[in-house]
Amino acid sequence: MTLISVHGLSLKLQNSFLLQDINFQLHAGEIVGLIGPNGAGKSSLLKILAKLQFHYSGRYCLNGLDIKNYSPKALAKLLGYLAQGTTIHWPLSARKIVEMGRLPHMGYLSSLQKNDALAIQKAIERSEITDFVDRPVTTLSGGEKMRVLLARLFAGESAVILADEPTAALDPYHQLHVMELLREHAHQGGTVLVVLHDLNHAAQFCDRLLVLDQGKLVADATMPDLLQSKILQDVYRIDLSVFHENKRAFIAPRQRY
Repeated sequence: MTLISVHGLSLKLQNSFLLQDINFQLHAGEIVGLIGPNGAGKSSLLKILAKLQFHYSGRYCLNGLDIKNYSPKALAKLLGYLAQGTTIHWPLSARKIVEMGRLPHMGYLSSLQKNDALAIQKAIERSEITDFVDRPVTTLSGGEKMRVLLARLFAGESAVILADEPTAALDPYHQLHVMELLREHAHQGGTVLVVLHDLNHAAQFCDRLLVLDQGKLVADATMPDLLQSKILQDVYRIDLSVFHENKRAFIAPRQRY
């Protein structure tokens, strides 16, 4: 089942294209990595998909319906977005932040219902924030805040998750844990598009990869196909070595001299 369909998507700022003629589809049951060098257009693309950027050309459909036809509440029920480097300024408890993930499912001025409470508790436990869930979020470390924001995302129970570098502030254990949660969401019938810089995470967790370079989609393929074609080496301007251990492949980038 196709949940996201993008055709001829372009974004122009003044006289320069940030994105140019992007075409791809995302299907239920898959986790797709969005990779490419800094400035390639990854965050800009996610903002369009989250309906936070309106000045683009082309067509973007979510669940078969043009994104422009969705109300904010209807969109929030179907799609969850985690921005890069999100800052929280208010000294709310971590639990209150997670509860905000249920707002699209609640009526005007209504209180949390039993199903909301269950979804919130499940998200808290999955994201492993139980130990500090009642602390003001402003007292938490960057990695702890990111896990709270992820819990808010999971509490919304959206079919589609768009995540912009969700592992950037996390320690190695929680990087792997977050990627496992995203993969689990996809394999339970959801769809995940995640921006990554770690090529090993991309290889380990993603069903396929969209590669952006200078605003253009230069590849839509699996990691083995990308390594064989040398596309990643050209896009990142590096050399890559692949090592195999215990039936797993590890990618080692090396700077070109």
